[in-house]
Amino acid sequence: MTDLTTLGIAAIRDGVRDGQFKAREVAEAFNAKVAGARALNAFLVETPEHALAAADAADAARAAGETLRPLAGVPIGMKDLFATKGVATTAASKILEGFVPPYESTVSQNLWNAGAGMLGKLNLDQFAMGSSNETSAFGNVISPWRRPNDTAALAPGGSSGGSSTAVSAGLAPGATGTDTGGSIRQPAAFTGISGIKPTYGRCSRWGTIAFASSLDQAGPMARDVRDCAIMLEAMAGFDARDATSLKLDVPNWEAALSADLKGKRVGVPKEYRVDGMPAEIESLWQQGIDWLRDAGAEIVEVSLPHTKYALPAYYIIAPAEASSNLARYDGVRYGLRDLPEGAGLQDMYAATRAAGFGDEVKRRILIGTYVLSAGFYDAYYTQAQKVRTLIARDFERAFGECDVLLTPTAPSAAFALGEKQADPLAMYLNDVFTVPASLAGLPAMSVPGGLDKDGLPLGLQIIGKPLDEQGVLNAGLAIEHRAGFTARPQAWW
Repeated sequence: MTDLTTLGIAAIRDGVRDGQFKAREVAEAFNAKVAGARALNAFLVETPEHALAAADAADAARAAGETLRPLAGVPIGMKDLFATKGVATTAASKILEGFVPPYESTVSQNLWNAGAGMLGKLNLDQFAMGSSNETSAFGNVISPWRRPNDTAALAPGGSSGGSSTAVSAGLAPGATGTDTGGSIRQPAAFTGISGIKPTYGRCSRWGTIAFASSLDQAGPMARDVRDCAIMLEAMAGFDARDATSLKLDVPNWEAALSADLKGKRVGVPKEYRVDGMPAEIESLWQQGIDWLRDAGAEIVEVSLPHTKYALPAYYIIAPAEASSNLARYDGVRYGLRDLPEGAGLQDMYAATRAAGFGDEVKRRILIGTYVLSAGFYDAYYTQAQKVRTLIARDFERAFGECDVLLTPTAPSAAFALGEKQADPLAMYLNDVFTVPASLAGLPAMSVPGGLDKDGLPLGLQIIGKPLDEQGVLNAGLAIEHRAGFTARPQAWW
């Protein structure tokens, strides 16, 4: 019999529906694989009983002749940024260690309503702050990929590194991610999987631990474009509890998938050709252009002149919002409390936050507090918001000439853990291609395009117009069909 853990979301869903195998068999196979891959540190909490309960419900519904729910029989991984009722939720931070929410996030509840089961909570960069999954308070996530003849542990990308590792290593057919400045797309590129950040507001933020509220957006990570479309349909939808949620019907993205791009125009932004970009990235980008042309698209060069200001603007806006959002973690209501003997309230605040937050989180809180302070608010934060508006206008003008944009996802393949940890600026540059779409709130997706000289995955990014997830998915599908990417990491763990 086929190893059920080699199947993706669509294959599992259809197999359970058609009676090829039981949902419980699927859950048991993935539970065993998760338990056998703890060396990767992808899961912070394993919930085999949740996956089995959802599977048994699917099998019972099929036996009773009922119509199965859209994700019946499909077990998934849940990034530990989403509150899960009765299951520890920490955002990979010591300050929330032991926190068990009495409520469920909207995104996770939508997935359970669709019939999905949870394999466990996935590791991440602490409070989603990082590009390599090295800032988690509970240890680094390790990529399942290795360079040939080299045992150096590689970064799975961040912040959704637990999600990317789980999907790439076959521990889950799909996983939730969150994307603030590229945290779905960059890890997807590093591990040879697909991931889409939908339009800001498509997925509710209610019950998702906040990093930067005007940027955070949930999305799916899976083995291919179809699986992302299926999962996104279940995750998305209006939520009155989220003031930024879009009151729109969720399209049937899977049914409308098409790799035929006749009549479509693909924009290639000249500003994304940055100094020092590896020849392999440039070559893959050109290959992607050729693939989309082969799919029937017309290729046009476009200009996004304010792109060079995107990264500095992001690293003012995101820390500013983080500084505000993370003020709630003070040792009073929940999570860690460090109360030195004889300490007053201010001492407790200081001791709790010093012990609970990691270095990267502290760095961003300090930056954010600085740029929001009375003497610097206008000089930094107000200016960054003006730049954000200019970047959004650049995209608006570009989309007058094209339907989607094609760029590289990341400026390099995966790097070794520890390689950039001492240089925060080098780490932040990993987001250079993904941040602009986040600032503009646009849908954007990474799909695997090929391998570098060391056999590590490289991704291509498609950016779409607001609410045009379909156009993004279709362009991604066109690349997927032509790239024929089937590489998988060789199990060493």
